[in-house]
Amino acid sequence: MTNTKVVLVTGVSSGIGQATALKFAKQGCLVFGTVRNLTQAQPIPGVALLEMDVRDEDAIQRTIQTIINQTGRIDVLINSAGVTLLGAMEETSIAEAQALLDTNFFGLLRVIKAVLPYMRAQRSGRIVNISSVLGFLPAPYMALYAASKHAVEGLSETLDHEVRQFGIRVSLVEPAFTKTNLDINAPQTCTQIPAYDLERIVVSIAIQTNVQQAPNPDGVAATIVEAALGRWKMRHTPKGKASLLAKLRRFLPAGPVSQGIRKTFGLV
Repeated sequence: MTNTKVVLVTGVSSGIGQATALKFAKQGCLVFGTVRNLTQAQPIPGVALLEMDVRDEDAIQRTIQTIINQTGRIDVLINSAGVTLLGAMEETSIAEAQALLDTNFFGLLRVIKAVLPYMRAQRSGRIVNISSVLGFLPAPYMALYAASKHAVEGLSETLDHEVRQFGIRVSLVEPAFTKTNLDINAPQTCTQIPAYDLERIVVSIAIQTNVQQAPNPDGVAATIVEAALGRWKMRHTPKGKASLLAKLRRFLPAGPVSQGIRKTFGLV
């Protein structure tokens, strides 16, 4: 047991988080997964489920303490919990923006801050933050989601510089469209301005089409496990569309990249 990695994965009720927790368990790791409602959660073989909302700092502290009491350490933190929102930026209320950032950015920040003291004390650890290709690319009608992922990217790069002195490294995983309930059932802004109706509907249909045709979360989960247990590097893009987009962003001029994005989302 001394060589068994203790892994904490947030947001394992479905999608990428669930697939990731399962892959870590199959690797022989001691895996803890968090869900917002334990009574509604489906069991995951080899994964100990804990009830935790990343918006609740007290719940986070209790969860981390539970793991430390049982294992004495946390070797890997995977920040997978997240929400999305579809709508024009002008249609997005400040309350909706704050709610999204409270999960996607501040939730991640809360969990990292709770785990870091233990990783510093053990002088080792790996933190993997689940970003998106929208962490380095724009997406029409997903401004706040893209903003949250850009924020995660900036935090992760800076944090890695600060904590590597303690034997801790931070990485990003940047998936593209993935077939998950999060994207299939993406909520829309409460306010809808008629001037945006035509494009918003076109973009919504394009997103649903891309999600339905996208691969399941297993490939992303494999990339996350490699980012956590393999040789360190900052950015990991799953094979396929995510890797292609990363290369296009790096090597193509801004004009063709912008045209490609608009085409993907059904805009002319």
